[in-house]
Formats: sequence, C-alpha cells, structure tokens
Amino acid sequence: MILLAIASCLLGAAIVRLLIPLIVRECARRRILDRPSDLHHAHSRPVPRLGGLALAGAFVGVELFIALVQPDDGVSIPARDAVILGSLAMFGLGLWDDLRGLGARKKLLGQILIAVGVCTSGIGIQQFQIPLTQHIIPLGHSGLLVTVFWLVAVTNLINLIDGADGLAAGICLMLMLLIAYVGHQGGSFELLAAGMSGALLAFLRFNFPPARIYLGDGGAYFLGFQIGLFSLIDSHKGAVFASLAAPMFVLALPILDTSLAIARRGLWGLPIFRPDRRHLHHHLQSIGFSRRRVVLSFYAVTLVFLVMGFVTVWSRGHWIPGLLGFGSLVLLACAGSLGFSREWFAVGRVVGNSFGMRKEIQYALSLTHWLELEGERCGSLDGLWTSFSFAAHKLGFTSAKLTSAGGQRAWAHPHGGRPTRSARYELHGGRSGILELEAPDSGPSGPGGEPAGQGASGGKKLCLGVSDSKAFEILSELLAEGWLKSAARCNGVCAQPENRAGK
Repeated sequence: MILLAIASCLLGAAIVRLLIPLIVRECARRRILDRPSDLHHAHSRPVPRLGGLALAGAFVGVELFIALVQPDDGVSIPARDAVILGSLAMFGLGLWDDLRGLGARKKLLGQILIAVGVCTSGIGIQQFQIPLTQHIIPLGHSGLLVTVFWLVAVTNLINLIDGADGLAAGICLMLMLLIAYVGHQGGSFELLAAGMSGALLAFLRFNFPPARIYLGDGGAYFLGFQIGLFSLIDSHKGAVFASLAAPMFVLALPILDTSLAIARRGLWGLPIFRPDRRHLHHHLQSIGFSRRRVVLSFYAVTLVFLVMGFVTVWSRGHWIPGLLGFGSLVLLACAGSLGFSREWFAVGRVVGNSFGMRKEIQYALSLTHWLELEGERCGSLDGLWTSFSFAAHKLGFTSAKLTSAGGQRAWAHPHGGRPTRSARYELHGGRSGILELEAPDSGPSGPGGEPAGQGASGGKKLCLGVSDSKAFEILSELLAEGWLKSAARCNGVCAQPENRAGK
C-alpha cells in the first residue's frame, strides 16, 4: 500500500506539473486573469485564478488510477461516489464564481445544497463523544445540521485564508499528509489523499511567492470541501471528537485569523465575506516581512500544530487537553513577539471604537453601492469620475486623484489649510492606475469652521468619520474598492484611454 501511495503522489504531481503551464498560457491568451473589481490583489502583473482546474484534473486522474489498481475501494467505502461528485460539484461552484462572479448569498446557498446532497449518501456525524469521557451522545436529526455546518465552515475557512501566495496551498498540503496518515491506519482515502498531497506539492512550485497562478475560489472550495469530507469519513461515523480535532490543530492559525476577521467585520458593520487587508499575514507584511518570509513563518507555526495533529490521532484524543494548553502558549508567544497581543486584549477599546464607526461605514457602503450602479449608467470614465467625486465629498474627503496610463483625473475641496491624512492605492499593482485620497486629520472642517463636507447649499454633512485614523483607513478602502467595481461595470468607453483632469 505504501508503494501505491507513493505512485499516487507522483501521479498527482505529474498531472499538475503538466496542466499548470497550459492553464497559464490559455488564461493569458483569453485574458482570464484577475477579476477587475479585486482591490486586494496587488501584484504588478495579472495572475490567473484557475489553479483549481489543475488540482481537479489531478483528483480525477488519481481516482482513475485507484479504480484500476484498487477496484475494491468503491465497495469498501460506499460513500466514495458521493465524495467524488460532491468535491467536483463544489469545485464547479467556485469555478463559476472565478469566471462570472457570484454573490456571497448565492455561493453560501450553493455550498449548503452540495453539503446536504452529500449527507443524503450516509456521510455525517451521527454521534458525539464528550471529550475525556466515554459518554456518547446520539445526535439524531441534528447530526445533519452539524455535518453541513462542518463542511461549509471548512470550505470557507480555506477560501478565507487564500490571501497570501502559497499560504492556503501549503496548509492544505499539511492537512492532506495528516489525512493520508489517518487513512493508512483506517483504510479510507489513503491513496486519494496521497495523490492530492503530490498535486499540492507540485502546485506550490507555481503558487509560492511570487505566484504565477492562484487557487481561485474553485481550488479553495475544492480543497476545503475534500478536507472536511475526508475528516468525517475517517471518523467512521463514531466518536468524532479526536478525528475532527486533529485537522483543527493544523487549522489553528486559519481558525484564529478567520475568527478575528469575522468579529472585526461584524463589529464594524462590514459584510462578513468581504476581503480586506487586516489579516495576520497583512500585519506581518506591514511590519516589514517579505511575502516569502510571511508564508514561511506561517508554515513554521503550522508545522508545530501538524505534529500536534499527528499526536492527537496517535493518542486517540487522550492528549488533547495538554495539546490545547501547549498550542495556546505557542499562539500567545507568537502574538507577543509580533505585537498582536496588545490589540487582542484591548477588547473594551476596540468594541467602543467599532460601535462609533458602524454608522459611518454603513453610510459608506450605501454610497459605494450607488457608485457601482452609476457605473452601469455612465457612458465614460469622465462621467463616472464626477459621481466618484460626489461620493468622496459626501464621505468627508477633501481631494482625490487618479493617475493612470490614460492621464490624470483630480478633484479637490477646500479644507481651510487644516492638516490632512492621505491614502494611496496601487489598483491591481498599478496596472489600473494609482488612486490618492486625502481627508482632514484633526477634525473635518472647512473655511470659517464649517464642516468640510458641507455643500454650497449649506446642507449638513452626514459622515465625519474620516477624522478618525481607523475609520479613514476603512472608508478610503471602501471608496477605492467602489471605484474599481464601478469602473468594471462602466460601458466599453471606460476601457479606452482618456486624458481628462480637473473634474
């Protein structure tokens, strides 16, 4: 079986190594690259998002190999067909989003339907053993809800951490190695997990910083759903605590990062699935880490938790309390050395400031949504820039300047000589231009002490949050994102170079 596992690993690696260059060339030829509305991908050159195609190809190839050399697997694992079809369906959902773009609600609904479909094949959590006891609780019908939650949560967890080159793929590689080890002991999906390990190892050659291809939503959904499914199968429908705890150790950093992101966005009133640049890896980059050093640092910490995952399986869950304590100490030590701990423990201040910003952010979201709709109505970037300037004015900004290959557009509002703070965004790494925004620093006011956002008609400005540094950071980011999305929706004239300024 070990030789077959090695053969599966090599086959998966070979398929990915063959497919990735073909996908990259075809994406470049057809211009299937970054989505035009993505603000947070800052590469200086376009990067295709269809890496999941190569992984799905490796998955199918390895599965065909297993069907030839181990035809009894389909009989010994009755749910195998559901795993294959469910994984490919989840990949298809993510690929659709990569190519066309789906709303968060549609994607979540699709994930839930696919997870429910897999559960109808008999895969699920049917009972739960209370940790450190022999007491088992039958879950009954609620087991379906728990199973769907687990599958959807792991799927989105992998997608949410796919924000740094090589990060999600590297962590998934470690998880597949752990699953292959568990499968070797329990006789389920060892070869398939080994094949996906080889595929991910080959994929990292192209995804490691600087990335030449991204996983995309298709690849992230595909891997996350598989990991969730394999963990459930390995639990053998029994006492699932140890079987699910092992991969959760490996996912310690992603779980922490995602929990902080959800809490942060919830407090600020932002959409839960909205991407931002406030994840742990962004913090490391802001203090001077290179992209490679960031990813390698995450790998190093995750390797510690991978060992803890192996120990969890080996000890059948008996060492989990000690491992949890040790893991907490590791995270606290890392947080202290990198300056996270002060923010983590300043709960009262963070919550208080967040409640003060919610109205500001909600107003900004309404304006940027209006700006997106304006993008579909405007016949030129000049008209769209006028709308953008209006939105910036209403949010309390005093100037905006867009510099691109087609020229420069600028707008300014008097601010009475007061100090200002500024933000600079290289849209798509500068390929879509450089946007610079300014707003009052010590309080939004204009000539004569009137609010900076007050119009000629004397109307009262609705949003004064740009005077706060954190609110300014969020509002300027929303405004930059609104410009990208509205420009992407603009008519074909918007794609033509224009050289107009002073609007």
